[in-house]
Amino acid sequence: MPESAYPMIDVADIIRMVGGAAFQRGQGYAKDSLVQGLTFEPDSTTVHARVMGTSPSPYRTQLYLARKGDGRYHLRDSVCSCPVGLDCKHVAAVALRSNMENLRSNAELTAPASPSRPAGWQESLSGLLSTHQHDDGALAAVRTTPLGLQFELRPTTVSRWEKGRAYRRYKLGVRPVIRNAKGNWVKNNLAWGNISYQTYGLKLDPDQHRWFAQFPALHRGTGVTYFGNNDSWLHLDDFSNPLLWQLLQEAQRLGIAFVGSKKSVTVQLASQAVLLLDATTTDGAIQLCPAINIDGENHPPQTAHVIANHGVYTVSEDGVITLAPTTRKLTDHNRELLERTRPVRIPEAEKQEFLAGFYPRLIQSIDVVSSDGSVAFPEIIPPVLVLTATFSDDQLDLSWDWAYRAGDTETRKPLKNDDDDGYRNAAAESAALQSVREALGGRMVKDRTFTGMDMVDFTETVLPRVERLDAVRVDIIGSKPTFEELTETPQLLITTVDTEDRDWFDLGVLVTVQGRKIPFDHIFTALAKGSNRIKLVDNSYLSLNQPIFDQLRELIDEARMLSEWETGLRISRYQAGLWAEFEDLAEETEQAQSWRAAVNGLLELTEVEQTPLPDGLQATLRPYQVDGFNWLAFLWNHGLGGVLADDMGLGKTLQTLALLTHAKGSGEQRPFLVVAPTSVVPNWIAEAQRFAPGLAVRGIADTQAKSGTPVAEQVEGADVVITSYALFRLDHDAYKSLEWAGLILDEAQFVKNHAAKVHRCAKELDAPFKLAITGTPMENNLMELWAMFNIAAPGLFPSSRAFTEEYRTPIEKQGNTERLQRLRRRIRPLMMRRTKEAVASDLPPKQEQVLAVELHPRHRKIYQTHLQRERQKLLGLIDDLDRNRMIVFRSLTLLRMLSLDVSLVEPEYEGVPSAKLDVLFEQLEDVLAEGHRALVFSQFTSYLKLAAARLEAQGVEFAYLDGSTRKRAEVIDSFKNGSAPVFLISLKAGGFGLNLTEADYCFLLDPWWNPATESQAVDRTHRIGQTKNVMVYRMVSTDTIEEKVMKLKEQKARLFSSVMDDDAVFSSALTADDIRELLAG
Repeated sequence: MPESAYPMIDVADIIRMVGGAAFQRGQGYAKDSLVQGLTFEPDSTTVHARVMGTSPSPYRTQLYLARKGDGRYHLRDSVCSCPVGLDCKHVAAVALRSNMENLRSNAELTAPASPSRPAGWQESLSGLLSTHQHDDGALAAVRTTPLGLQFELRPTTVSRWEKGRAYRRYKLGVRPVIRNAKGNWVKNNLAWGNISYQTYGLKLDPDQHRWFAQFPALHRGTGVTYFGNNDSWLHLDDFSNPLLWQLLQEAQRLGIAFVGSKKSVTVQLASQAVLLLDATTTDGAIQLCPAINIDGENHPPQTAHVIANHGVYTVSEDGVITLAPTTRKLTDHNRELLERTRPVRIPEAEKQEFLAGFYPRLIQSIDVVSSDGSVAFPEIIPPVLVLTATFSDDQLDLSWDWAYRAGDTETRKPLKNDDDDGYRNAAAESAALQSVREALGGRMVKDRTFTGMDMVDFTETVLPRVERLDAVRVDIIGSKPTFEELTETPQLLITTVDTEDRDWFDLGVLVTVQGRKIPFDHIFTALAKGSNRIKLVDNSYLSLNQPIFDQLRELIDEARMLSEWETGLRISRYQAGLWAEFEDLAEETEQAQSWRAAVNGLLELTEVEQTPLPDGLQATLRPYQVDGFNWLAFLWNHGLGGVLADDMGLGKTLQTLALLTHAKGSGEQRPFLVVAPTSVVPNWIAEAQRFAPGLAVRGIADTQAKSGTPVAEQVEGADVVITSYALFRLDHDAYKSLEWAGLILDEAQFVKNHAAKVHRCAKELDAPFKLAITGTPMENNLMELWAMFNIAAPGLFPSSRAFTEEYRTPIEKQGNTERLQRLRRRIRPLMMRRTKEAVASDLPPKQEQVLAVELHPRHRKIYQTHLQRERQKLLGLIDDLDRNRMIVFRSLTLLRMLSLDVSLVEPEYEGVPSAKLDVLFEQLEDVLAEGHRALVFSQFTSYLKLAAARLEAQGVEFAYLDGSTRKRAEVIDSFKNGSAPVFLISLKAGGFGLNLTEADYCFLLDPWWNPATESQAVDRTHRIGQTKNVMVYRMVSTDTIEEKVMKLKEQKARLFSSVMDDDAVFSSALTADDIRELLAG
């Protein structure tokens, strides 16, 4: 017989894979023709289909099969495009639809040849006649072989592990049979093990056949049935799936006959069975006899047998087998009860104990009746939920439990049903709890304690609602208080008090309402928690939703963030603007004298005073540099730190030297400590000697251990001490032990990581003035900005955690423009930033261009291979980025290197050409021919060396600088004063601290996702002193990770610009409002 185009899939596999619930839903999908495009690929044993679901588009479902020896298929695995993804109802639907098509195609293959159909109009009209004009021959042609389910009581044997247990002498077996031509029901070689696929040429009704194919799978449940040598019978006694009853009802609907193995046996299906106890009185005692009631008719318990835990069957003396589902789930105790041969007897003396104590619990699990009315049962009142409300001092304690009453006896049970002794009425408890939850506004019912306004709200609002519930009884213990609302307008007194820290003052707030003075800490706690009201000890309460508290709430919230509750509410002298807002709000203020001296001067200041340039400064400052010096002198004179964040190349070092010269001329005896990157230290020393020759400058080039000279001896007599970040960190204790006039951090992005030791060293150094100098105060995120001000202006912002909540998350992740504006206002007085476009109009223009580079075909193929490999590797790692950060970064770096030259990663591909080097040298050919000089930057020294090798091969002179270069100053000088037209520089080694205005072309071979780093590199040539137009070329390999890097860089640049460059110029006319914004919220 030809094989069907669709596989027959083991139903047991389907249920085991998707579960019973999904299997049932899948049946409905299969029957309702929701499975479309079903195809089977025999070579790969894969089934494909589309399943219509809740989505507008059908789900795509695949089944992966394995052939069995009997012609059926195992279901090995599945995948679906639905939200579940696999092992879903759509998988079940496709599998069952495949089985249906298999049965249908097999039936067509075994059916007799169809008579020739009429043509034309006859064919069109014959269907209309079919319901009325079938002759006997036609009916015979469409008749199917009847299928029946045969029942037989079959003897059981006792296995060795069941010996000693109660067991049945027989079980009720069922098997498939067909009716032969003589009208007899016969097995005809059908068995549960083969009925799903072997029909032996029989023409079976497809729906009946499908029913029999699914029956053994449902019988197995979660286990596996082994049919053994005799696979004809399955026992209903072991049918654990309660779907049996739906299955039997379906069988009747499909016309499947229920037949006995003997003609004297009849089988009937009833609607329900009730297991009950019948109570009668005999000689004053109560006797309880088990009984089975099926559809209103009692059956002797000895005729009843259980089907798993959900049904029974009875066998009458005249051979009638009746099956019915039970109304309650059967327990082991129910089974034992049916097997009892004698009734349970309760002596007359113990009747009351039974009726009051056991009867209420017994009826929770089994129905109890008195058929002759000889036993009067007590009335069982539904359980009552009891709320005990205990009022004491300033709190309310609530406890809940259940009261069960049977007759005159009340039994109390705990709220939670953790240890049920059979007494509980779960349905009644659930209904009562639901009504209470609604009265409580959806809150959980549990024991709790209320204080403050929670106590007021519950007593005045919730408790009356609970008392009106029928299912609840409220017991009051103690005296229920009455509460009074204070309605007059509050009066505020705000004070500042000196602390040991000269920068901080304790802040006090006292509220007076209707003669009652409310302590500040109560108001503070309530407002900080976002409370709307506050309760006083005399049971009066005050609403905080009043105009006077609206601003106080915001101000206290900011002050709370600054002090983080460590020593109560404090205010920093940097927070002059915050104090002014407090002052406007209060009826009265009391200020500490030192607070007045420190803050009022700032509030009264209307512009930055002009400070004469110091005589010792040997330089001519540009106008914007004079403004910068005045701003620095303003901070120095008022004991404030700040951040000088001018664009690269605008002379930040010169402006700072002017300040140091001013401080020296004003009588400052202590030295300033300048900390800079190692490569920049010589430049600082040289410029100090050039522009401020009157300052005694000491450069420290080694640790005191290596030099053999203590730091204290090296700095003796110095006005300015210059050292590197590394040496500062290593000898921090030595620097910390000395007195300094101030700390200057050049290229302050070196301390941007607030968790790094060098940041802690700068933070802990005791100096009255700290200045951070950087062209990139924020390279990646706002925490870098916080780190700078945490050193230069402590107290300006709250802790890193609170800053993240208040500023970083709202701005970076939520795009909160209001919070961004507030951040700008806070940093504006303490940070000066000017761009070249705004202040250096004489600086020649800078033209930037992106050169798109197309990879060579072989290069592209190798890149794509690595891209797919790295993408697969990273898919499972990026969900836990903190743990796998190094692995992820290494993969991204590998892809960036592959975008340049594959030989950087795979040396065996050395012959694969690098299109980017080809484009670079095409550009250099024109640039050098016209007499220009060029800087070439790359992140990767290995790539720079490839460029160097090609320059050597072409005979082009060049200079080279990376982190391993020993004589850095000589290399730089050789380019500045030499004739080499090309300078190859690694971005990390030469991105800052260099003045290379001799070059006017700049090539960036590989983009970096930090725009500030690239800008620093470009500004080595585009800075004060440049007289020629500067051309900048960024080379980007198309369709590679480099294009993604460019997009990321744009996002970071927008964040930097939004924070730094909008209204970033520090105006010479400083208003009082500007000062009020100093560190305010």
